[in-house]
Amino acid sequence: MAKKPAKKRQEALAKVDRDKRYTVEEAVGLVKGTANAKFNESVDIAVRLGVNPKHADQMVRGAIMLPNGTGKNVRVLVFARGDKEKEALAAGADFAGADELVQKVQEGFMDFDRVIATPDMMGQVGKLGRVLGPRGLMPNPKVGTVTPDVTNAVKEAKAGKVEYRVDKAGVVHCRIGQVSFDQEKLAENAHALVRELIARRPSTAKGIYLRTITLSSTMGLGLRVDTGSVAGTPEEVH
Repeated sequence: MAKKPAKKRQEALAKVDRDKRYTVEEAVGLVKGTANAKFNESVDIAVRLGVNPKHADQMVRGAIMLPNGTGKNVRVLVFARGDKEKEALAAGADFAGADELVQKVQEGFMDFDRVIATPDMMGQVGKLGRVLGPRGLMPNPKVGTVTPDVTNAVKEAKAGKVEYRVDKAGVVHCRIGQVSFDQEKLAENAHALVRELIARRPSTAKGIYLRTITLSSTMGLGLRVDTGSVAGTPEEVH
């Protein structure tokens, strides 16, 4: 016999139409209205794209400063030497250093959410590929995490700059805020992220590009979004 959903989940299910595709604004409102965890849940977006990630020229990846941040306290680690190390710490980095910090990470230290490195440190940081790569933390110049401008990179990371990367299934997952955010701010972040993905459409991607968009909270239901409701969405992505 199938197990009945918990009472709170039943109440949440009663508020939504699982077959309907909502506007971004409607979906955000329902995500907030059906979140019932005892903590401030994150709000996430999942966008399935019409790309084949096995092809290098269809790998959609980048970073964006969301208009209203994510609400998350981001712990930033910077690999840098000398004055650049001092600059990183002055800008708000939680950890900064060179060879000794590389060794510390190799030994298992992982109390950070974002990694930034100056170009001259990449020879050393490259040794951490097996540690940082699987966690999506490897610095990359394409998303601005390999840069001599550590001050700006740290400030952007702290302010809510998020990285995104299409996974093997062709889906981009990204945090866009918390349920405590105003509905308008969450919707604005969602629109910004989708428009960014549209701008990154590979020239080799054929057919429908925006396949599906789903919004959800950490413990809540997934709400399907009408792709045409995204502000500024060109018709050819449908």
